[in-house]
Amino acid sequence: MAVLDLDGGCGCDDDGRRPRRGGTAWTCAAHVITAVIGSGVLSLAWSVAQLGWAAGPACMLCLALVTYVSAALLADCYRRGDPEKGLPRNRCYTDAVRAYLGTVARHHHHDTSTAAVLVRRYLQQQPWTRERDKLISRPTSFVSLWCGFMMAFFPLNDPCVSCVGMAAWSGKKHTWACGSLQFVSLYGCGVAYTITTATSIRAILKANCYHKHGYNAPCSYDGSYYMLVFGAAQLFLSFIPDFHDMAWLSVVAAVMSFSYAFIGLGLGLATTITNGTIKGSTTGVPMRTPVQKIWRVSQAIGDIAFAYPYSLILLEIQDTLKSPPAENKTMKRASMISILVTTFFYLCCGCFGYAAFGSDAPGNLLTGFGFYEPYWLIDFANACIILHLLGGYQVYSQPIFQFADRFFAERFPDSGFVNDFHTVRVPCLPPWRLNLLRVCFRTLYVASTTAVAVAFPYFNEVLALLGALNFWPLAIYFPVEMYFIQRNVARWSARWLVLQAFSVVCLLVSAFALVGSIEGLVTQKLG
Repeated sequence: MAVLDLDGGCGCDDDGRRPRRGGTAWTCAAHVITAVIGSGVLSLAWSVAQLGWAAGPACMLCLALVTYVSAALLADCYRRGDPEKGLPRNRCYTDAVRAYLGTVARHHHHDTSTAAVLVRRYLQQQPWTRERDKLISRPTSFVSLWCGFMMAFFPLNDPCVSCVGMAAWSGKKHTWACGSLQFVSLYGCGVAYTITTATSIRAILKANCYHKHGYNAPCSYDGSYYMLVFGAAQLFLSFIPDFHDMAWLSVVAAVMSFSYAFIGLGLGLATTITNGTIKGSTTGVPMRTPVQKIWRVSQAIGDIAFAYPYSLILLEIQDTLKSPPAENKTMKRASMISILVTTFFYLCCGCFGYAAFGSDAPGNLLTGFGFYEPYWLIDFANACIILHLLGGYQVYSQPIFQFADRFFAERFPDSGFVNDFHTVRVPCLPPWRLNLLRVCFRTLYVASTTAVAVAFPYFNEVLALLGALNFWPLAIYFPVEMYFIQRNVARWSARWLVLQAFSVVCLLVSAFALVGSIEGLVTQKLG
C-alpha cells in the first residue's frame, strides 16, 4: 500500500521496490469498483427519497458523469511531460500535485497556470516587507483553497485578496493543502465507519429482538456503547505490526462490501414485490417548510458525492497498469467500465430502496428491514458491514499513522520516546515490539475518532459533510489545474473556459452540500 506524505509524496514501498505493472483495463476496473462500493451505498435510498424519483436518479447520473470527467483529467497527469510517453511517473495523488502545482511547476508553467498563479506573479512584484511576508506565509489548507477561488474571480487590485493570496499559493502550499485534505478525508472516514458499525450492531440486535419477541416489542439500543466497543477493537488492531501490508485485508473488505450491497439490493427488490406497489413520489419526502426541503436536498447531494469519487486512489491504481497501450488510455477505459457498473449498482440500490420504503426510507438501508424474514439474512448483511469496516478503518488510518511516525522521527531523531522500541511478551503470543510514541499517538487518534462519532452519531449528515468537503477540491479543482499544465491549455481557449466553468459549477454544488450538511449536524445535535 502506497504511503501518503504531505511533503514527500509516495516514493517507493517500504522495501524499496517499485510495484509490478501488469494490470489491464479489467483488473483496473475491478480495483476501482472494489474501492468505490463501500458504506456510501447504504445511504443512497435515503438520498433518492429526499430528491424524489425525478431528481434522485438524475443526480446520480450527473455525479457519475462528473466523476468520469475528473478521472479522465487526472489519468493524463500520470506521466509528466507527455501523458502517453513522458517520464517520470506520478505514483499517487500527492506526487502529481507536487509535480504540477508545487515549486517546480511554479517556475516553469507561468503561461499555462490559472488565475491564482497570475495573481501570485503580480503580487511578487509588490513591495512587501520581510516581516509581513513571514506573518502571512502560514495559512491553513482550507483558507488556501478558498483564497484560490477568490483570486480566480475577484479583481487583481483587491488588497485583501492580494495579501492573503500571495501566501496561499506560494510553493508547497498546494501540496500541503492537498495532503491536509486527504488526511481530513481519511480521518473522517474513521469517524463515519465508527458510526456505521454501531448502527449495524444495533440493527442485528433489533432484528433478533423482533424475531424473538414479536414486531411490537420495544427493541431499542444505545449506539454509544457499541462505538466504544468498536474503538477498543480498533485500538488493538492499530498495534498489529505491518497491518497495512496484509493483502488479504483488501480481499476480505471487497467480498464483504459486495455481499452487503447485493443483499441490500435484493431485499429492496423483494420488499417492493411483497408490497405490490412502488412507493415514493416525484418530489421526494415532503417537509414542513421549503427551507427544510432545501437542507435535505443538499444533504442528499453530499451523500451521493461521498459515494462516487475515487480521485485519491486513481493514480495508485493506474500505476499498476502495463504499457503499451498507454496507461492513461487504459485508465480512461477502465474508468468508463467501472463507473457504468457502479452507477447501475447504485441506481438499483437507491431506487429499489426508495420503492420499498418510500418517504420512510432509512438513512442506512440495511437498518430498515427489521421486520423482514428470514432475520438471519439481516444479521449476515450487517455482520458483513462490521467485518468490512473493521479492516476498512485500518486501511484509512495506516497512512496517517505512518506519516506521524516519519514526521516525529525526522523532527526528533535523538528522542528515545520517539525512536526506541520495547519488546513486550504476552503468554501464548509472539513477542510484540512497541514504541511509546506509537502507543500514545494511535491511542489518541482512535480515541478522538470515537469521541467525535459519539458526539455526532448521525450517519447521513456525517457522510454528506465528508462528501461535500472533499468533492470539489480533490475530485475537481486539483485535477483541472494539473490538466491545464500537463496539456498546456491556453488561457481563454474554449477548453480552458469549459473546464473553468465545470470547476465553478462543481464548487457551487459542493458548497451547497457543505452548508446543508453542517446545518443538518447542528440541527440534529441541538434537536
